[in-house]
Amino acid sequence: MKFSVVKQRRLWWTISATLMIISIVAMLISWQQLGAPLRPSLDFVGGTRLQFERDCTQPDKCTQPINISDVREVVDAEKLNNSSIQVVGKNQQGISIRTKTLDVEQRTQLQTALSEKLGAFNPKATQIDTVGPTLGRQLFTQGLLALAVSFAGIVIYLSVRFQVDYAVIAIIALFHDVLITLGAFSILGLVSGIEVDSLFVVAILTITGFSVTDTVVIYDRIREILNLHPNDHIDKVVDDAINQTLTRSINTTFTVLLTLFSLFLFGGETLRNFALTLIIGFTMGAYSSIFIAGSLLAWWRERRSEYQLVENAEPIDTSASSQDS
Repeated sequence: MKFSVVKQRRLWWTISATLMIISIVAMLISWQQLGAPLRPSLDFVGGTRLQFERDCTQPDKCTQPINISDVREVVDAEKLNNSSIQVVGKNQQGISIRTKTLDVEQRTQLQTALSEKLGAFNPKATQIDTVGPTLGRQLFTQGLLALAVSFAGIVIYLSVRFQVDYAVIAIIALFHDVLITLGAFSILGLVSGIEVDSLFVVAILTITGFSVTDTVVIYDRIREILNLHPNDHIDKVVDDAINQTLTRSINTTFTVLLTLFSLFLFGGETLRNFALTLIIGFTMGAYSSIFIAGSLLAWWRERRSEYQLVENAEPIDTSASSQDS
């Protein structure tokens, strides 16, 4: 059974447009509330992050989850009113506090006050990270530069290997993948307090490579079919190319997602958001390669052919008819 992607292109475009609009709205709301389109971690804004977990080996210490109001009370007493607080960990027995840069004495004082209020902490689960604002800005700038360079490299590569319109449409599909991934994390930042760090930039760059690879496979098959059947309609060519590469695309994406879900479930707290970013981005990359890039190329080539036919049409000679009359 042949699957017609081009015939249903308005459906695919509507789905993508809806997701992109939701992503943009989420980032605008995040900008109003947080001052950034996504909730930034210490990697970008600088400061100190402290993460503690109750020592549940002691009896009757972990019967109830940590009350965030108790944590806020202690933090405010230490004159750290603008701190971000989250209850984390298994059974909500841990806390994560992001605040301004603290020295050793201030960190020790805060940890002591919290342990007196909440109970003893497990020293093996304690994490304290400090990042200066200068380093944060540098990481953010380098991340944007790396993303811009990757986009430029993709345009040059596809323009040389295929044609300019192939490259432009591939970038549109790639922008679609990145925007929806950013929108998903913007929503997660607003709803669940999930932050983006330097690993998030690495994940976005990985997504661009995966998405373009899948698109190039389809584009290569389109070019092969056009060389073999130059008189075929572009809609038929694109549908044939997608159907011939569909099994490969699905199998590749499914295999990668299995690994990423394993990483998400068992990779630990540090790699969980990294894996989630790749899961969202790779899924959208497979979707855009199959349903967006090819259908856009078919639409554009069809419009260009119609425009060339109009331009090349011979003008009607009205002189003879006027003389006869």
